[in-house]
Amino acid sequence: MSNADSSTKKFASQADLEAKKTSFIKLSDNAYAYTAEGDPNSGVIIGDDSVMVIDTTATPLMAKDLIRNIRSVTDKPIKYVVLSHYHAVRVLGASAYFDEGAQQVIASRGTYEMIVERGAQDMQSEIERFPRLFSGVESVPGLTWPTMVFEKEMTIFMGKLEVRLTHIGMGHTKGDTIAWIPSQKICFSGDLVEYEAAAYTGDAQLEEWPATLEALRAMQAEKLVPGRGPALLTPAQVNQGLDYTKDFVTTLLQSAKESVAAGMTLKQAMAHTRKVMDPKFGHVFIYEHCLPFDVTRAVDEAQGIKHPRIWTAARDQEMWHGLQAG
Repeated sequence: MSNADSSTKKFASQADLEAKKTSFIKLSDNAYAYTAEGDPNSGVIIGDDSVMVIDTTATPLMAKDLIRNIRSVTDKPIKYVVLSHYHAVRVLGASAYFDEGAQQVIASRGTYEMIVERGAQDMQSEIERFPRLFSGVESVPGLTWPTMVFEKEMTIFMGKLEVRLTHIGMGHTKGDTIAWIPSQKICFSGDLVEYEAAAYTGDAQLEEWPATLEALRAMQAEKLVPGRGPALLTPAQVNQGLDYTKDFVTTLLQSAKESVAAGMTLKQAMAHTRKVMDPKFGHVFIYEHCLPFDVTRAVDEAQGIKHPRIWTAARDQEMWHGLQAG
């Protein structure tokens, strides 16, 4: 969609009604990627005695498809549910796993703090932005709360299989968590890494994000499951995903800094950002959905607002229609 006709498009992704095809991809004897053509991905780790799910899908009803895929390869209990961050689309399906043996819902301290601060507002906001992703939203019992919180890193032994959950730095949010199988160099990055999909940065720490990506690169993952987009199945593809995400967030923040320095309005900043972002990223999944939120947050950060302002359903609409008007 061009900038010229963006004023007529529906709010966020309310017009996105076409179901995506899901894929359940074997990465190793212990690891699987659940991907969905640019919709949020999930990860699965199968240990000797139990299963771990990284990101739950958006609702318990939607989680049933992931559970069906897991049950096609193992009958072990799904003992661990890991939240890569606090966004509703990643966490609200958690209750579906309790019937499958889930005993722990694990998150970083930063993620827990964000749920406390803004989980309720985020839940309402996301559901209204992207109704297709919340199919069966009536099955959500409420906010998902961690039962176990770690500060920087924790190690879980699933039998003999070691899995590390690590907050290596801020980026997509202040609490981003990756899941890492060191013996196989397989990483589940959550939305720290995207590929062929827009990076949603409405709650991001854009200044820190590139350094966090470089810390992730230093781990030399051989396979990586990004938050959105296809599974990256070789070291070269992993680096492409890291480069792609770094390019997206650095181009965005630089454009915002230029806009603020020039005294532009938010609408002018949006137009300025589009000049450099549209040619490179205009074709990727959820770009038109993300960009207004991305530019708003990037301008805030360029103005010195370090901690992201809370998105509410009302603020979403006010920002969106303010940018699209005229």
